[in-house]
Amino acid sequence: MNRFVPRSLIGQMALLIGIALLIAQVANFALILNERQKLSLAQNQGPAITRFVALASDLAQAPPEFRYAVIQDGSRRGAQFRVSRSSNVPETSARTPEVEDRLRQSLASAGIESSDVRAALTTIRRSSRSSASRSGAAPTDLQLLLLSARTSDGWLNGRIVTPRPDPWLSARLAGATLFLYLVVLGATLFIAGRLARPLRDLTEAAETFGGREIARTVAPTGPSDLRRAIEAFNAMNSRVSALLDEKDRMLGAIGHDLRTPLASLRIRAESVEPESERDRMIATIEEMAAMLEDILVLARSGRAREEGRVIDLAALADAVVEQYRELGRPVTFLASERQVATVQPNLMRRAVRNLVDNAVKYGGSARVAVWREQDAVLVEVADDGPGLPADQLGQVLEPFYRAEASRNRETGGAGLGLAIAKAVAESHGGNLRLRNGETGGLVATISVPGALS
Repeated sequence: MNRFVPRSLIGQMALLIGIALLIAQVANFALILNERQKLSLAQNQGPAITRFVALASDLAQAPPEFRYAVIQDGSRRGAQFRVSRSSNVPETSARTPEVEDRLRQSLASAGIESSDVRAALTTIRRSSRSSASRSGAAPTDLQLLLLSARTSDGWLNGRIVTPRPDPWLSARLAGATLFLYLVVLGATLFIAGRLARPLRDLTEAAETFGGREIARTVAPTGPSDLRRAIEAFNAMNSRVSALLDEKDRMLGAIGHDLRTPLASLRIRAESVEPESERDRMIATIEEMAAMLEDILVLARSGRAREEGRVIDLAALADAVVEQYRELGRPVTFLASERQVATVQPNLMRRAVRNLVDNAVKYGGSARVAVWREQDAVLVEVADDGPGLPADQLGQVLEPFYRAEASRNRETGGAGLGLAIAKAVAESHGGNLRLRNGETGGLVATISVPGALS
């Protein structure tokens, strides 16, 4: 059932209002139709009942010798009356209780006692020999109201022609109800649309803002409350962009200010004796410089100023592997077809290096492959190491987390390599996934949106 319910607020609001309005319109249609039918009944049968009661009153007051004349005088203009031993409305016929109740009340109001009253409606077809047919008009049906009341002299029976009910009453009411429903529902959908468009623009602006580009400004539209929310969102975007720019400037200053004293310490350490102490000092300084570089890269990965270019990721990965092979590292590249994507080359190269470094350091070797999967290009780096426990596959992607507890950069490292690779992948609209291989080892896969080759 839930799959048929809209997920958006606007869709749910439109559905709820539409259902509530439909229920209200159906109830309103039923009430109006019932009242109109009662009114039509009163207008059509009311005069006939009044005529029947008037004749019954005159007949009760007339002397016996004049009763026939009273009946004859009343039997004109579409009415026929007579007194007989039986009712012209059989007890088993389809009777109309509403008319019988009104007839009984009217007779009682006129002071006429009747032990039994009957009423029924019937339809007869007008004879083709009638004046209407002779004039060329098509034969029509007539509605007769059969009234009967038991009196002391027998049954007073009446056959009175009454106006036919409007055959199009239900259709007209249904059409008017449907028109009103469509008008109100259309107005509701129009208002929902006015709310949906700016909300959709607001959502797209929030989803597309990754921190690297200038924040998208949403044009304030819709009701005043929504316009104020959009204006507040635009102002917040501006403040966030300003803070990120300030962060970049601060990181640049920190990097410059720290690199200078580290370089000075490196130069002074060259003259320290003995040699073993000098080597330890230089190694420490180089570790600090490398950690500083990693921290700056991680902090700036989402705000890199490098322009994205359409490049062949297979060629980029092959070039990285070739550099490791020249150094004698056990890194291989599995031949791949040309796989094109729009990336920032320097950042992507750094991410692939980090994955290869991680594979060589902990797995002893690295195998790099590139292929396309639907609309994404994947760069996979696998090793032959022990892999990772399932509960650490997500944790090792966090900054400064290390599965190896050592603080030595040559063994445990700073815990930023995988975090940098993850940040680079996400800054390109992709992701980094880790899994244990089927035959052992760890498999790291960078996925980025592909481009048309």
